[in-house]
Amino acid sequence: MKYIVLVIIFIVSINSMAQLQSYSLRNVIDLAQKQSPDAQIARHNLIRNYWAYRTYKRSLLPQLNFNGTIPNLNRSYENYTNPDGSQSYVGQQYVSYSGELQINKTIGYTGGNVFLSSGLQRVDNYYDTITTHNFLSTPINIGINQPLFNYNPFKWSKKIEPLKYDESQRKYIETVEKVSLTAVNYYFSLLKAQMTLRIKELNVQNYDTLYKLAQGRYSLGKIEENDLLQLELKSLQSQSAQEMARLNYDNALVRFKSFLRLPLNTNILLEDPQPQDFIIVDKEKALNMAIDNSSEMVEQDLQMLRANSALDRAKKENGFNADLYAMFGLTQNADFLHAAYQNPKDQQRVSLGLRIPIYDWGQRKGQVIMAESNLEIVKNTVEQQVVDFKQRIYLEVVKFNMQQNQLFIAAKSDTIAMRAYDITKYKYYNSGKISVNDLNIAQLENDQARISYLNALETYWNSYYQLRKSTLYDFYNDKLIEVDFEKLIGE
Repeated sequence: MKYIVLVIIFIVSINSMAQLQSYSLRNVIDLAQKQSPDAQIARHNLIRNYWAYRTYKRSLLPQLNFNGTIPNLNRSYENYTNPDGSQSYVGQQYVSYSGELQINKTIGYTGGNVFLSSGLQRVDNYYDTITTHNFLSTPINIGINQPLFNYNPFKWSKKIEPLKYDESQRKYIETVEKVSLTAVNYYFSLLKAQMTLRIKELNVQNYDTLYKLAQGRYSLGKIEENDLLQLELKSLQSQSAQEMARLNYDNALVRFKSFLRLPLNTNILLEDPQPQDFIIVDKEKALNMAIDNSSEMVEQDLQMLRANSALDRAKKENGFNADLYAMFGLTQNADFLHAAYQNPKDQQRVSLGLRIPIYDWGQRKGQVIMAESNLEIVKNTVEQQVVDFKQRIYLEVVKFNMQQNQLFIAAKSDTIAMRAYDITKYKYYNSGKISVNDLNIAQLENDQARISYLNALETYWNSYYQLRKSTLYDFYNDKLIEVDFEKLIGE
């Protein structure tokens, strides 16, 4: 017997009309990746991160805005300074209107902002006997607002934001592979529950037969009463164990269906998850794939960028700063709209604002020292994380590569235990020279060997999908695990 053929029974009432569905391990994983709650949450997290990155990209594009006040009504008394210096209050009645169309563009490299605008203003003054109108046009204004030595958040965002989105994509694939691991656990939980139930049912049949056989031998005086009582007790215990196994199976079945969102009346038959082929994973290849593909490597890059950004902010925000504002444009005012656009005059504005710290009691120095210390902490932490990451990948590869032999040992042990139990049972049936204790031990070892084989299978597949999650690489098909993100997001 090369491997156990796992024929898994299913529980169905006699009158049930539900259709039997057979699932392989690959079927369960594919189904989990499509419709399990964890997979749906991972997809929506990816969509959220995609739109966050897209919003950032669009914030760098030119922005077109309209600013206006339509109207501004003022009917009040205002303080007025007379030619002789005295103060008096003068009544005002006017309505003003203004509108401006402006295009703004952020300069990410310098942190400045350039703009192009065109606007029109109108004011209507109301007097006792007349009303006057006046227009002020600015057909075009071109300007720049540029911090010269300030901290530039756009410079760091340009480095950080693409990495954040790249990290979110990798985390999505890792989450999907984590779903695969969860599916493996649910699959084998149900598989072992069904196999245990099958074992307990067979034990009930075997001990019932053995007990009836022992009754005949006892009536003939061939065995002691103690042997008969032991078999009777074992028969009762096997019935109790069967009931507990059935309860555990029902619980595992409900959890399995809930995880995959299957109808409750679906009858499940799980197929043999024995690998068709065995592979040996190269340690260096696995490590290179993990370094190239894992989100952990991107996260470490992000930690360094954020720490450097914080240091740059500490150095520049409280130091010498200057802001340059320059604008050139055309303007004209007139009592009529068409005249406000005739023979426009040029206008210029230039200003340079300065901030020069003279003495701050060491505040800036302290902030810089703290940022530098934090950067060193992050460097050391990242270096240790890289070392731990590489060691973990090596251990995962070693663990997976040894599973082939472990699985072979478990399968061979199961075959031997089954054969030993059959021989022991045969001898007890035909000669009665085998004690009840020997029969019980053989039966227990046989049961344990079957479950141990399933545990070895579960460990094999857990190790494989854990390695896939860490490297984002499909070693069976020798290719990267790829996702069509545009299709997934719906763009």
